[in-house]
Amino acid sequence: MAIKIIIVGAGVGGTAAAARLSKKGFQVEVYEKNSYNGGRCSLIHHNGYRFDQGPSLYLMPKIFEETFADLGEDINNHIDLLKCPSNYTVHFHDGKQFELTTDLSRLSRSLEKYEGEGESTLINFLNFVKESHVHYKRSVKVALKTDFQHWYDFFHPKHIPDVLKLHLLDTVYNRACKYFKSDYMRKAFTFQTMYLGMSPYDGIAPYNLLQYTEIAEGIWYPKGGFNTVLQSLETIAVNYGAKFNYNSDVQEIIIDERGVAKGIKLNNGDTVDGDIVICNADLVYAYNKLLPKTSYAEKLRNKQFTSSSISFYWSMNEIIPQMAVHNIFLAEHYKPSFDQIFKDHTLPDFPSFYINVPSRIDPTAAPEDKDTIVVLVPVGHISNNPDIDFDKLIKRAREQVIDTIETRLKISNFKNKINHEIINDPRSWQNEFNLWKGSILGLTHSLFQVLWFRPSIKCKIFKNLYFVGASVQPGTGVPIVLCGAKLLEKQLCETFLEGKIEDLNVWAKCLSFLIGLLGLLIFWFFFN
Repeated sequence: MAIKIIIVGAGVGGTAAAARLSKKGFQVEVYEKNSYNGGRCSLIHHNGYRFDQGPSLYLMPKIFEETFADLGEDINNHIDLLKCPSNYTVHFHDGKQFELTTDLSRLSRSLEKYEGEGESTLINFLNFVKESHVHYKRSVKVALKTDFQHWYDFFHPKHIPDVLKLHLLDTVYNRACKYFKSDYMRKAFTFQTMYLGMSPYDGIAPYNLLQYTEIAEGIWYPKGGFNTVLQSLETIAVNYGAKFNYNSDVQEIIIDERGVAKGIKLNNGDTVDGDIVICNADLVYAYNKLLPKTSYAEKLRNKQFTSSSISFYWSMNEIIPQMAVHNIFLAEHYKPSFDQIFKDHTLPDFPSFYINVPSRIDPTAAPEDKDTIVVLVPVGHISNNPDIDFDKLIKRAREQVIDTIETRLKISNFKNKINHEIINDPRSWQNEFNLWKGSILGLTHSLFQVLWFRPSIKCKIFKNLYFVGASVQPGTGVPIVLCGAKLLEKQLCETFLEGKIEDLNVWAKCLSFLIGLLGLLIFWFFFN
């Protein structure tokens, strides 16, 4: 009889895991609190307008291709991918603009406006791309495709050559300063850390891999919305026998007296038994709300979290030709704006923000001669500060966004072009998706919250309980969570189908640890 797996949540990780594990012969049942799949990667529909509720930048396409290939499918038979003609336009505080494109000749001319026309401008840029390429390749190898179940997986000599190339003790912003001399380009090539809900002044240097994938692989958009990826994965999972149960809010993960996960209890009182439980709900929420109380749950609450957002979903009554598919509006006071988000947990006095216009590349996103606009304004997650009033912050964010659009794009009366508005804020992110503190991307990727230091896919407290999603290894972001689903599949197949037993003895583990630690100490003292 097939081993029965219960998955809590039909987000990216839960859906991908359902497809992978059902293909391997497991009996998979998914339980989702909402009436739709994808979690944050879902759609909002209103009177012919379609909005991506969360992610809208399709990056690292090779990982998506690999996911479908592992399932015996060609991604091109499922998703119609549209390549953005230009990655995005960056709008600076003084009205200047910068177009980031994969067209090197156009990009070179754009760089010269800010960095000068000397040969060093292109050389420095290419050196930046070279470094970010190294970070990309080695990060994928070490962080996304390595399973750090144990300390000796991390402190292993084989990782030393990669670690030495990753500039782990430096930041994204500092690395950009090495290659760009203008404040404008330092901003344009560092704000991408916000894709991970982090400040470029805190994000460790390897995360400039995001800039590499934009430049080398481009930015794409799945026709019909980002959620079509999840719809396709669900279809594949169902074809392999998985069952998806919607409007099924899980109240508790059942742990028996031996500390073994045995199933779930729903809000309606029903219980469902299983041999294995995989939790795709927010990790911190799960430990604090779905599982028996532990000291680890309290420890998780005190970790560092990513930002939240105030997101506006606007149905426009006409086309706004001044906007591209992706538009970035950056604040003049760059670092203070990040400090207010991540230290004060509030809305910056002068916020930077991102605007996505899916109808610019996919006409099905809006009625004819209309535009669909999504505005994402980064803001601090919910904190204990009683002075923060999110209703007031939403009002101010809306006014500042509209004023900025009108000023920088020279559009008059933009406010009256908005026909309908839907809003998400930290409270709705928390209520709708059980995101702890309304943090939209879970635990942050600081140095001691990545790799082995990040919560493990396999629960260390309760048996037969596993996690997949943003706050566990390998990390946050759709392609990264897809990698996590693959690591999870490998673990479960080795344990439950192949009966693999670790044969590395204690002395070998200790020797590996000492060699690895020595290598890391050498790196720490002599290479940075």
